[in-house]
Amino acid sequence: MREPAARPCVSPHVRQGNRPADELPSVASSRPMLETDALLGRDLRADHPPAGTFAPNHSTIVWATDAQGDIRRPLPSWEAFTGQSFEAYAGQGWLAAVHPDDRPRVARLWREGVGNPNPIDIDYRLRRRDGTYRHVSAHGSPLVDGDQVREFVGVCVDISARLEAEASLKRSEERFRLLDRVGQATRTLTDANRVMEITARLLGEYLGATRCAYADVEPDGNRFTIRSDWSMPGVPSSAGVYSLDLFGRAATTSLRRGQHLVVRDVDRELGDEGGALMFNAIGVKAIICAGLVKDGRLVAMMAVHQAAPRDWTAREVTLVADVVDRCWAHIERVRDSAMLRDQDRRKDEFLATLAHELRNPLAPMKYAVAMMRLAPEPSAQARAQDVIDRQVTQMARLIDDLLDLSRINRGLIQLQCEPVRLRTLMERAVETARPAIDTARHRLEVRLPDDDLMLQADPARIIQVIGNLLNNAAKYTPDGGEIRLAAWFEGRHAVLEVADNGIGIPPADQGKLFQMFTQLNHSAGRAQGGLGIGLSLVRTLVQMHGGSVRVFSEGLDEGTRFTVELPLAETERPPRAAPEDDGDAAGQTSARRVMVVEDNRDGLETLLALLDMLGYEVAGASDGREALEVARRFHPHVVLLDLGLPVMDGFEVARALRDDPALKDVFIAALTGWGAENDRRRTAEAGFDAHLTKPVELSALEAALAQSGLARA
Repeated sequence: MREPAARPCVSPHVRQGNRPADELPSVASSRPMLETDALLGRDLRADHPPAGTFAPNHSTIVWATDAQGDIRRPLPSWEAFTGQSFEAYAGQGWLAAVHPDDRPRVARLWREGVGNPNPIDIDYRLRRRDGTYRHVSAHGSPLVDGDQVREFVGVCVDISARLEAEASLKRSEERFRLLDRVGQATRTLTDANRVMEITARLLGEYLGATRCAYADVEPDGNRFTIRSDWSMPGVPSSAGVYSLDLFGRAATTSLRRGQHLVVRDVDRELGDEGGALMFNAIGVKAIICAGLVKDGRLVAMMAVHQAAPRDWTAREVTLVADVVDRCWAHIERVRDSAMLRDQDRRKDEFLATLAHELRNPLAPMKYAVAMMRLAPEPSAQARAQDVIDRQVTQMARLIDDLLDLSRINRGLIQLQCEPVRLRTLMERAVETARPAIDTARHRLEVRLPDDDLMLQADPARIIQVIGNLLNNAAKYTPDGGEIRLAAWFEGRHAVLEVADNGIGIPPADQGKLFQMFTQLNHSAGRAQGGLGIGLSLVRTLVQMHGGSVRVFSEGLDEGTRFTVELPLAETERPPRAAPEDDGDAAGQTSARRVMVVEDNRDGLETLLALLDMLGYEVAGASDGREALEVARRFHPHVVLLDLGLPVMDGFEVARALRDDPALKDVFIAALTGWGAENDRRRTAEAGFDAHLTKPVELSALEAALAQSGLARA
């Protein structure tokens, strides 16, 4: 029977008389002594074997003793393996080569077994000639003559490699069992924090640790966040946000390179500068911190803490590294799935909101049309016209925001930057936001900067940024509130601030505020429409200018402050003056012939009527082929040309007009719902003189007609 292990890592075993007789050599009582000598490898002509008969590291020893268990003849293979001389191992001297911890047990079992005619098996550690101890398994059987034991013969086989392989296999099986347990326990989880919590608990319990924690390394590479950990009862949690510098410079550098931090005794191995101060503060005396590097960046760490010094093994370090790798991969899958679910939810909410927002302006427009039919008096007509104008403007702004966001996300917007005064941009933004502010009876305080505060910016986009922030403040501030717009410079940046005393934002929601299509639950009662894209546009446009935007609120009903930082212009050149309208252009209308090509019948007829009211001579067509026929008869000065036409599209019509000698100089303006930069570039390359985006403001239409008069006069 095997006795308890002498060492905990790889245990020697002892067996006596427990092998079936048919597994051992059958030894006849009349076996000649010659056969025993041959078995021992002895040269019958000499007392010692020739040099080199047995290699020093041979794994098998052949031995023989007398009936009392004493060695009486030289054993060449014993000498080759142990390095003992015959004088040293003769008799019971061979026990001196047995490991001291195993020696008493082996001596006792040997004494008990030598008088027993049954086979003997004993496992123990034997010193090799190089001084190392090897695990051997000794198997022996008696040679009997009648009822008398003449001698014992047997072999000692080096089983160290086998035991190590078995131990390695066992460790590997334990490792895979733990990894499988972690996988089974977390496979169905949809919360990343729960994955961290369960993984840390299973690993910590398996290693018998004091505390175990998974940490996300923030994108800046300087901080890490422990969102959930496991610890033994009575041990405080380590959850929180920490600086990597707390590990000390050397350890931090190693972790960023994917090397692991292994400390067996904090006080002995680390100084205060090396992290001992931090570890002692949280009761840690030994630690494994396995860092995980992906694409050259430290992304996660798994830390195992021990409250007392501990001699970590290489196997334990490897296990922690395996766990953090698998845990990170699973957490990323969980987060990706959660993100997709959230995007899907927000998409559904957005589509529902979009349908609502597009329907909203239609109702007052329908009512206004009914008013115009029922009440022909001028005052009712004027009110109805104002309603329609406001609602169309609101729909156009909504669609423009959507298109802007789409273009930005696809990289289709290019900033038209120039030196411009921030003061001027603020004044224009206030003009655009004034209706919303006045409607809610807010008091607006504006602190304009000096004239010399210049930006290198796209004026239209910065006006859009300031206007969106002012409209947001007006929307989420109870009627009669206060809004403040101010700007100043700090170093090489201009700082712009929009503050209100409105409903505020809970701290937990402030990080979501700039996400696309986000509308916070607490603001539902104050929201007056919108798709939740205004602030996303603000952040993206500011970042495109090389700036940043931040939000601050102390919480609900505490108001909100947005702070925008933008780089100052490198050179303070005077801003380009906006083109002024030509006062004589209106006088040219009576001599201008305008043709409208539009496949929407209502759009065609209303635009023709409007142009007629402005004093132009007009003609219309509803498809490309008809447009060419009408143009050859009408000889227009200006063609307002839709792009998406039946029969022939607008680009084909424009090419045909340019190819006709009688019409090649006509002024062609694209009239389309496509208004991105690449759309404008396409129309310009196709020979269009101007690009008007539907719905066209009257002022923009008049400016294009005036431009045609100046260009063709």
